[in-house]
Formats: sequence, C-alpha cells, structure tokens
Amino acid sequence: MAVTESKAGGTPGEARAVHEGVLRRQSARESSARTYARALPIVPVRARGLTIEGADGRRYLDCLSGAGTLALGHNHPVVLEAIRRVLDSGAPLSVLDLATPVKDAFVTELFRTLPPGLADRSRVQFCGPAGTDAVEAALKLVRTATGRTGILAFTGAYHGMTAGALAASGGAPDVQVARLPYPQDYRCPFGVGGPHGAELAARWTESLLDDPKSGVPLPAGMILEPVQGEGGVIPAPDDWLRRMRRLTADRSIPLIADEIQTGAGRTGAFWAVGHSGVTPDVMVLSKAIGGSLPLAVIVYRDDLDVWQPGAHAGTFRGNQLAMAAGTATLAYVRENALAERAAALGTRMLTRLAELTRAFPCVGDVRGRGLMIGVELVNPDADHTASHPAPLASDVGAGGDAAVVADAGAGGMGDPSGTAARPEPARTPYPAAPELAAAVQRECLQRGLIVELGGRHASVVRLLPPLTISDEQATAVLDRLTDAVAAAARHYEPHGPHQRRQPCPAQHAG
Repeated sequence: MAVTESKAGGTPGEARAVHEGVLRRQSARESSARTYARALPIVPVRARGLTIEGADGRRYLDCLSGAGTLALGHNHPVVLEAIRRVLDSGAPLSVLDLATPVKDAFVTELFRTLPPGLADRSRVQFCGPAGTDAVEAALKLVRTATGRTGILAFTGAYHGMTAGALAASGGAPDVQVARLPYPQDYRCPFGVGGPHGAELAARWTESLLDDPKSGVPLPAGMILEPVQGEGGVIPAPDDWLRRMRRLTADRSIPLIADEIQTGAGRTGAFWAVGHSGVTPDVMVLSKAIGGSLPLAVIVYRDDLDVWQPGAHAGTFRGNQLAMAAGTATLAYVRENALAERAAALGTRMLTRLAELTRAFPCVGDVRGRGLMIGVELVNPDADHTASHPAPLASDVGAGGDAAVVADAGAGGMGDPSGTAARPEPARTPYPAAPELAAAVQRECLQRGLIVELGGRHASVVRLLPPLTISDEQATAVLDRLTDAVAAAARHYEPHGPHQRRQPCPAQHAG
C-alpha cells in the first residue's frame, strides 16, 4: 500500500529537501543514544489522532503513540482545550509541589479511577516528569517504610533508565535485585507454558521467600508489570498475579504495580491490575496520565507514608499543563468507556493477527491484552531444540504439546475481558529473529505504518495504537502489517548461529 502524499508546503522536491536536511542535522548534532530516530527516519510536522504527517508530505498511521503516552492519540480536542484553558487563565505553569485548583482536579479524577481498596486510603506523590523517577520514588518509599533494602523483580522487566529502575529491569548489568521468573507461554522458562508454567513460577517465588538458605532475605518490596511491555508484550496470568498478591501480603512485603505503560485503559481495564482484581500497595503511573505531556506519580497506601519532607522531590513535579491535560484524558477515557472499547477491539485485532501464525512459519507467536499487542518473529529454519528447555517430564501426558492454552488470565484471547483466542503455544519455540523483525518494521514504514520493536532480542513487533482508533483504521493497520510481514518474509535470510541461509517461506492461507 503506497504512502499518501499531502500538501505539507512547497513543492514535493522542497518538502523532501527540508526532510533530509533536518535528519542530516540531527545525525550530526544529537547523541548516539537516540533510539527511535534510527529506525524511524521521519520528521513529524503535524499530527491528529492516529495520523502523523512528515515534513516530506508523507502520512503515517502511528501505532507507537509516544511509546503508549498518547491514550487519545495526537492533539485530541479535549486535551488541547484543557491546555488552552490553563494558558488563557493566567495560572502559573510550574508550581513545585504547591496546591492549585488544577492539581486538585487532577488528583480528584485520578482517585476516582483507582482500584477498590486503594482510592479510599491512598496518598499521591508527584515525582519528576519521567516514569523512571516514579519507579525510583516507589523503591525508596518501600525501603523507608519497611526498613529493609532488597527488591524482588522479574525476568524481562523494564522499569526505566535511572540506576535504581535499571537494577530492577531485566537487562541489569549488576545483580542488585533478586530476579524471579515471569510466567509466559511461548518462551516459558520451565518449558511448559500455560497454567502449569505459571504455577511453577509461583512455587519458585514462594520457595525463595520461605527458604532461609535461599540467599534472599525478606525484601522491602516486589515490583512487577501486569503486562510486560518492553519484555515482549507478555500478559501476567490473572491467577498468578493474585498468587503474588497473597504471597506478598502474607509476608508484609509491599507489592508495587508498574502501570506506566499499561494504565489508563490500554489493556482493556482502566488499570491492568483490574483484570485480576488485585489491589497493589503502590502503583507507579506515568505516560498516558499526562495527556501527552510529562507527568509521573506514585499512589500508595497511607500507612506507607512515613517519609520526611523533601525525601523525594523534583523541580518539575508541578507541571500544570500536564495535570490539566491528564485530567481531561483520564475523564475522557472513563466517561467514554474507552477501556471497554480497547478490550473489544483488541479481541478482534488479536484474533485476526493470530492468522499470521498459520500463514507464516516465521511468525512464532501473537499475544497481548486490549490494545497492547505483540507479534514475535522467529527463524523456523533453525535448530530450535538447542535454544529452549524441553518440556518437563511431569507435563507429558497432562496435555503436552496438544494442550490448548486458552486461560483468560494468561492473556488468552477468547474471553470477554478484551483478549482473544490464540494458537496453542509451541513447547519448543524457534529462535528469535531480530533482523526479520527490523525488516518488518521497515516494510511497515514503507506502507505508512509506524510500529515499535521490543522483546528479549528486539524480535517482537509491537502495536500501541491510541484508544480512539476506529474500526476502519484498525483494519488498515492490520492490512499494512500483514502485507509488511509477507514482504519481509519473502526476502529474509537468517544469519544467526545454527541457521540455514534460506528465506522464511510465506505460506498464505487460502
């Protein structure tokens, strides 16, 4: 599908020159740490809803959405109006932690959405503008409240880029946090997947906590994502999450839910912990709660509020424009039932995407919850038995490879909670194919579709469309993604170890 041309200003040649000039200067002047700009060589100049227009006149469907920041898409009218009201009122734009009517309205709306059992006994801490600072605040909070220092976190986790947040993330360079297995189907660490794999992960955690010789003393807290985003779009099984809640509550370990990317309706519930009915002790919130502007907070049980004044502060925690935009966004999501809309549309999108696993051997798995969706690319021509543990003997005869995992709590995609039935998980998955995933991303961009990559080896194509995406736009996204997968598969040649140099076949159904 060709990218649409528009009248961005000037002749096509002039527009292209502007585009190339901006990119050239960025490459010459910006840090090598830049990320999205490398894979997405576009220069946005206008945007509305799902659509971005580049300086070169091309238009794109944006399924990156500011890494999940834009719950209502670009420049939604209610967000712009909220910002204009503050600007026109003459109110101060930055107020440190002083009380203002704008902040009061934001907190009131935020508390209206919180899980039962937390809203009526919670405190809110405004942090620096990035989610990673809120993670730092949460870790400091539970350490102060408990007098303990250790933190429990999970394989595949991503909590931010500051030192403490990185230490709790899956790619930590040093061991500062005890790491626990996060249950998943396709790449289950125990080789079984499904409810059995989740049960084994829970038993491992329980044993670690109760074994006096485990080497892990009673921790200050446990931090987890209800759906791992950067880890590869992996929904936590609801039963497992409830088990983690019981394990931590029974041992007086505060449970921290990182809802930075999953919050504000993204997964089909206003907060992703709502799928399981779990009420955490601390919630870390950012991204969508600022309505596209920088804002981050933690909300926590009032009995944990033992901080001294100034224990966690920041100059830019009083962003009035972000609070106004956030209030408008949270209210719009709530009043227009956009979480329920994300659940229903996500079901349909996942159901259609599941067809890719049958049409293309190089699509290993499709998974997600609501409008947080991942498609994992693999190399089906490789020797996959050496890259993944074999099923446990106890699993053979109890379903084995024939078992169909349709557990709703595990992110199964056929239930009314906003997930959809997906193919049975492979017990010995093929190796990840990051080069193919990057090729799919490039093919998507050629077709006017912006997607993100994630997962353990950057082999998962991720979709984070705004909650306001229409049915017609969703169909266009799926059409372009399917076409991109087909094009990339035709030309892909694996180069990793144990991989034969031949294309991944694209066997279209029908």
